[in-house]
Amino acid sequence: MFYDITLKITPQLIKDAQGNEKKSLVGHLGTHFDVMNQEFPLEYLHLPAVFFCVKGNKNIQVCDIDISQIKKGMFVGFYTGFIEDVGYGNAVYFKEHPELSKELIDILIEKEVAIIGIDCAGIRRGKEHTLTDQRCADHDVFVVENLCHLSQIVKNQSYQHCYVNTYPVNYEQITGLPCRVVAEL
Repeated sequence: MFYDITLKITPQLIKDAQGNEKKSLVGHLGTHFDVMNQEFPLEYLHLPAVFFCVKGNKNIQVCDIDISQIKKGMFVGFYTGFIEDVGYGNAVYFKEHPELSKELIDILIEKEVAIIGIDCAGIRRGKEHTLTDQRCADHDVFVVENLCHLSQIVKNQSYQHCYVNTYPVNYEQITGLPCRVVAEL
């Protein structure tokens, strides 16, 4: 079973996003990678994955997930429900979204995950957003933002049989790559 977890872009979503977030241009609009100054490895196109339901948490901690499920080279997704509850593109979406704790991000980097995916505007807010994305990219960990429909994934997921296919647009010299992300259960 395949689930498209990519946000569909409409003219209204473009207008809303660009009115509330200056970086919501070509590379950072909708579902995208923050690749910073790195190159997306083709080995990351098809990855084993695990998704965690952290709905309702504004500050997601290590104790909120089962770390033992995370292995090197995985796609690790977080279902916060924020994109469903608030909607994409408004000021609240970009400024008040949930975030991963610094400790959790450190553990994900230490475990050498390939991709961190989340259904909101980033894994950290404000000034820490870009700094954290760069730190992750420097360790070959890429952040995919603005995923959607993750409730279907966490409801149906089997840890042993979950993969994520990610296909970024082949842009060069920009910090964000729009992508299509499809979960395979």
